[in-house]
Amino acid sequence: METVCIETTIVSYLAANPGRDSIVAAHQQLTQQWWQEEWLQYQCVTSEEVLRDSFLGDAKMSRRRAAALAGLTVLTVDDTARDLAQGLLAERILPPAATSDAIHAVVASLRSVNILLTWNCRHLANPHLLGKMRGFMECRRFGHPCNVIGRKSGFGPAQSAFYPSHRLNHWKSTT
Repeated sequence: METVCIETTIVSYLAANPGRDSIVAAHQQLTQQWWQEEWLQYQCVTSEEVLRDSFLGDAKMSRRRAAALAGLTVLTVDDTARDLAQGLLAERILPPAATSDAIHAVVASLRSVNILLTWNCRHLANPHLLGKMRGFMECRRFGHPCNVIGRKSGFGPAQSAFYPSHRLNHWKSTT
């Protein structure tokens, strides 16, 4: 069974009130549909960083996000992950404001997650940053295989091996 790491954008769309913007509303609908129909086909996990993110903001929404994440295995954010995330920022692969995104990518990679499920197209599902993040992780991971930062799937329905009828963004392992 493939392991899917649920990133902050997924749980946020899952728990949010319906969006007024048509793109946001579509993302919410696809996320809810995936959660209802697909997520049990995978070993879904999340990270301490996602939990931290989920408790920020409105208390009611925080409770909804926490409820959605309840029962998932939580991946730890250890010193190695923090150091590698800081390296992504120091090398300017990700901007300084993207500390949380760097942690999401690094934790999923270090923990050999198959898919990092995200709607974050600015940093995590950005094909222009893929090669840089992949190269960084391959050079810095002390011999660990690079599992998460890999081939981008999901650009179109026919190309997505993960959720064929929709365009949920995720990273698929190349190994």
